[in-house]
Amino acid sequence: MMEIKTDANLKAMREAGRVVARVLEAVRAEAAPGVPLIELDGVVRRILTEAGATSPFLNYRPAWAPVPYPAAACLSVNDAIVHGVPDDARLADGDLLSVDCGASLDGWVGDAAVSFTVGQARTEDTRLIDTAYEALEAGIAAAVVGNRIGDIGHAVGRVCRRAGYGLPDGLGGHGVGRTMHEGPDVPNEGRPGRGVPLRHGMVIAIEPMLTGGGHDHHYTGRDGWTIRTIDGSRAAHVEHTVAITDDGPRVLTAL
Repeated sequence: MMEIKTDANLKAMREAGRVVARVLEAVRAEAAPGVPLIELDGVVRRILTEAGATSPFLNYRPAWAPVPYPAAACLSVNDAIVHGVPDDARLADGDLLSVDCGASLDGWVGDAAVSFTVGQARTEDTRLIDTAYEALEAGIAAAVVGNRIGDIGHAVGRVCRRAGYGLPDGLGGHGVGRTMHEGPDVPNEGRPGRGVPLRHGMVIAIEPMLTGGGHDHHYTGRDGWTIRTIDGSRAAHVEHTVAITDDGPRVLTAL
């Protein structure tokens, strides 16, 4: 179901988005070689609690999941594209870390993701991450009243394919509102002028996911959640919650 938000709703969602932005900033500051992933999940929980918010990720269980999600954020390392479950594994110098988290505050949700290198970056990882952010910005620029969902997917996909990267099959963005996942789906590829028309008050998550090896196929790990590249290449995942307004796209999860 897709709900058109009022201006007051968008203002409330912006507050949830600010919490998400602070969480991502805090995790990035704490991520360093030797730090266990579970410790970063603790940082997420602390910031959410201090803000009076909760995690929409914790105990989330869609129909396809074998178990509820056990953490407050997804921490995906290297070949993990998305949904990485934090555990006792420690970050190493040069790891590519993608952090995806959300916040539920006063009945509204914000959802965003960042990717970055821990310690010394590989040149190829920097290019992959930079392209992911370029694709995100292209998608946001296309999120205007009068366009359609296909215009967003086309903008994202064009940047990624031009750079030679893969776009994982079946993975993409979604509507956001009172829950983390609402309609419409926001694919990372699309045809211009096709799909749901964009209207003032729609809120969507635009989230490019790129695979360095250029393959679109992926598989799910033994934990039932972590989605990995089929060839072991590294992946990047970035995301913002964006409101469609008559004044242009409004990023709700930016600092």
